[in-house]
Amino acid sequence: MPSKHLLAVAFVVLCSACTNGGGGAGAPMDMASDPAVTDPSMAPMFEVDPFWPKPLPNHWLLGSTIGVAVDSREHVWIIHRGNDDGNLAPNEIPAVQGIADECCSSAPPVLEFDAEGNLVGSWGGPGDGYTWPASNHGIVVDHMDNVWIGGNGGGDSHVLKFTRSGEFLLQVGEPGNGVNSMAENHFSRVAKVTYDGPANEIYLADGYGNKRVAVIDASTGELKRFWGAYGTTTISDDPLGPYDPMAEPARQFRGPVHCADPADDDRVYVCDRGGDRIQVFTKNGDYLEEIFIEKNSGGSGAVWDLAFSPDPAQSFIYVADGLNEKVHVVRREGMEYIYNFGGGGRMAGQFYGTHSIATDSKGNIYTTETYEGKRLQKHTYMGMGPAPSGSIGVARPE
Repeated sequence: MPSKHLLAVAFVVLCSACTNGGGGAGAPMDMASDPAVTDPSMAPMFEVDPFWPKPLPNHWLLGSTIGVAVDSREHVWIIHRGNDDGNLAPNEIPAVQGIADECCSSAPPVLEFDAEGNLVGSWGGPGDGYTWPASNHGIVVDHMDNVWIGGNGGGDSHVLKFTRSGEFLLQVGEPGNGVNSMAENHFSRVAKVTYDGPANEIYLADGYGNKRVAVIDASTGELKRFWGAYGTTTISDDPLGPYDPMAEPARQFRGPVHCADPADDDRVYVCDRGGDRIQVFTKNGDYLEEIFIEKNSGGSGAVWDLAFSPDPAQSFIYVADGLNEKVHVVRREGMEYIYNFGGGGRMAGQFYGTHSIATDSKGNIYTTETYEGKRLQKHTYMGMGPAPSGSIGVARPE
């Protein structure tokens, strides 16, 4: 828990961001055009918006919220598990049990919000021609405005492609298969789906079963290449044993391989969640470097997801940490760790199971929370401020 001194520092830093970044509390500057982004002494600062998104209609509830993406229209998409058996407690959904007239029931699995936080679309679940994941996991809207969904349940060895309105387009990989990181006809429990628009490629963090990055053709689903930790193309699925932060880094992904995000400059950033690290590769799978985040973290690990800042150089990486309940800010050049914000809890700006993260073109951050967190939050970009260090606590309005 941050000290009073750290909270005071956070307040000063946030105020500095408002004056030095060119934006005020009511009118923050868009990060993509903020000249202070290139100043190495500065860092992006944020403030939680406790009123975003707006309340859902129909007394809908979210279950564990397991993916977030921002599309070309600046719409925010999430996927959640409220329809999975047991994800919502019986006393949350008495209307479903026929013992209440109105409250409450699960929202459909896929939800689309506009930039103001209004719900503008909803769909998802089993249908004709495809196998809906036993446990959906991850969502992205690609360069052609198609929606891709992964799954990390038992037998989820495929990914799905839909139109933005929910019309089924393509199932890639054969469902019902187990772990085989050398397989060419299926995956194993894909954690996240991302895309490289100019190359017309989809990147799979493959994932909870397999221990690799897989790249497929966005139109046909053809597997084009895959690789494991340090760029190996001969991937072992042997168990690694308990994580030891003092030992030499594992030569294979400890897993789950929880993200595989291509940047605009031929680099791919891969979350090895249980290994507390991000590994960096070329888009052909050549290993470049790695950085550890909260390296002493055991259990479910510290590196859950990442997103890039929207300035032309994608200068910053934001790392979702669902164990320590933070968002870490890293300067991409040199992989320099700067600071983190957040903290465990259920109030606005705190986190419980910080799972997925995305940014919009203005620099705002969106996070989802799994387990009992079950929500979507927005952190507004407030401009650049003098770079803090360590934990600044919850980025709340003052």
